[in-house]
Amino acid sequence: MKAPERLQARPAAASPAPAADLPLYADRQKVYPKAVRGPVRRVKWAVLALCLGLYYVVPWLRWDRGPGVPDQAVLVDIANARLFFLWIELWPQEIYFLAGALILGAIALFAVSSLFGRLWCGFTCPQTVWTDLFMWVERLIEGDRVERMRLDKAPWTAAKWARKTAKHAAWLAIAAATGGAWIMYFNDAPTVTREILTGTASARVYFFFGLFTTTTYVLAGWAREQVCTYMCPWPRFQAAMLDEHSLVVSYRAWRGEPRGKAKAQGVGDCVDCLACVQVCPTGIDIRDGQQLECIGCGLCIDACDQIMERLGRPKGLIAFETLSNLAASEAAVAGLPPGPERYARGMAARRPPRFIRPRTLVYAGMLSVVSLAMLAAFLLRETLGMTVIHDRAPTFVRLSDGGVRNGYTVKIANKTRETPMLALALEGPAGLRLAVPDAAGSDAAGRPLLAARPDGLAQYRVFVTAPPALRLAESTPIAFRLLDPRGRAVAREESVFLGPKP
Repeated sequence: MKAPERLQARPAAASPAPAADLPLYADRQKVYPKAVRGPVRRVKWAVLALCLGLYYVVPWLRWDRGPGVPDQAVLVDIANARLFFLWIELWPQEIYFLAGALILGAIALFAVSSLFGRLWCGFTCPQTVWTDLFMWVERLIEGDRVERMRLDKAPWTAAKWARKTAKHAAWLAIAAATGGAWIMYFNDAPTVTREILTGTASARVYFFFGLFTTTTYVLAGWAREQVCTYMCPWPRFQAAMLDEHSLVVSYRAWRGEPRGKAKAQGVGDCVDCLACVQVCPTGIDIRDGQQLECIGCGLCIDACDQIMERLGRPKGLIAFETLSNLAASEAAVAGLPPGPERYARGMAARRPPRFIRPRTLVYAGMLSVVSLAMLAAFLLRETLGMTVIHDRAPTFVRLSDGGVRNGYTVKIANKTRETPMLALALEGPAGLRLAVPDAAGSDAAGRPLLAARPDGLAQYRVFVTAPPALRLAESTPIAFRLLDPRGRAVAREESVFLGPKP
């Protein structure tokens, strides 16, 4: 790419300072993004409203699950070890569903990046969304780019103190609402809100409320682009997801170079107005090519299109473009002077983006496999489960009549709202006797009936006895079965019966 004229015209720089004389830390150069209007900005406003609306509103949505169960639509119930999502209820042992959801999210992010570059970073990343919101508030109170720069350079007067105080108060209010909303995903929203406001919440609630309020205020109000540039790991390896067919925010140098005044002859369409730099939330120049700091928000597209429209030139000097199209256009206009013919040749060399290619097919296949696996696991998940734990000490008891008894703890996990009566059956050598002291009775076949606790865990002590005449090995395999009222096995768990050496 041809070097910019404004860079070519600079005098030769002095020899660089020795490494020992360079500071280890450089102060942050504050960025003052300018407000801009256009189709990309409108899409960003819509996405911002959607993301913030979902974040703040979802904890207040109700979902009737019956008596004695939280009616919050989305709730991570730490106290009762449950995760509620609409009609879905996940237990701690089903954490693999959450792991599967995170894997799906990661693969989807890789797929989106391969197709559209840093679309996530520029439109839906929480850091981008809240920073956008904070900058909007900042503009309302302190004004746009030039006015904010003047205000920061001005001496501290009563008016400046008032505007700065109002801005930070608004930021803290938003940060507090953000921290409170996050707490509501782990506690009943109306209850925890009332407790926070009345000072009756627990120390744990106030700690996390303060933690998330502080991080929101610092990251969105003060750190801003520093988070994307230095703290976030994604820019470091997202380039591995891209290829020459990925749509990314790009400057069409074949059309814009060489830069010059609007009425100058023999120059490209870029008039070096720096409008693209002034609206960039990270303060970079997109004309320098792909950069680590670029989050792909596309605001420079709107800014440049406005300038091109005023000059009566075609829009799209900065656009979502693929590297392959940039190279094809550059080759097509080689040797042609700036003008209508060069523009026509360059645009004609472009090809529609290739969304279907080996990389995206691999991601699509991975998404399909993981999604189907999770769907199958969810559809086949057990609503009734049983765990059998053999007593450790003593492993068996010798009875006065010469018989041998083993003790077990049987736990029944019932993930439904019903209270079924289940019969406990024993599989093993003939002659073994099964006894449950806390059984609710017995069925027609004499098997003990156990009541399963609705949406909970029921625990029973179970004893298996071998009479004196029954000679068994030191360890004999047995199994327990839970039978529904129709006699169908709903759960089965294997164990062993231990005794003395024959």
